[in-house]
Amino acid sequence: MSLPLPRMLALSLIVCGIGAAALADSPPITHIQKAESPIAGMVIVPPGATTYYVSGMTGPVIDPFAPKGTMAAYGDTKTQTIGALTRIKDALAEQKLGFADVVSMRVYLVGDPSKDGKMDFAGMMEGYREFFGTADQPNKPARTTVQVSALAGPGLMVEIEVVAAK
Repeated sequence: MSLPLPRMLALSLIVCGIGAAALADSPPITHIQKAESPIAGMVIVPPGATTYYVSGMTGPVIDPFAPKGTMAAYGDTKTQTIGALTRIKDALAEQKLGFADVVSMRVYLVGDPSKDGKMDFAGMMEGYREFFGTADQPNKPARTTVQVSALAGPGLMVEIEVVAAK
């Protein structure tokens, strides 16, 4: 059975209207987080949200006169964390998103030679806290931080990838 065109158009508009109303009534993204924790224990993304996967980013060269591929060229873990998160902030902004929309984060840290080859977790956290759990941006993502043996380029100590949803 086929419907006449005017009836099909009317039915389509009704169905689209119901779908739009359902999306408008969907619950917000929920960050389940404790005030004292730097990360969310869980983030709930409701059906209908759009998910954005941001590839891993590293910090930029901060000293072009330092030997290429050295930690001096990129800075310490805190500096590289701030650089990577600033690049992520810019990528999110291109999609009209911000750090409040970040629901998940993976942080890869290379062992710091000045710390006997152990990752500088404290340095990463100093940089991270400039962007997450602040008075201006209280949301915190679910997060994993791991130490890796190396990243794609020499001198790189930090790579961060995020998932955002809106």
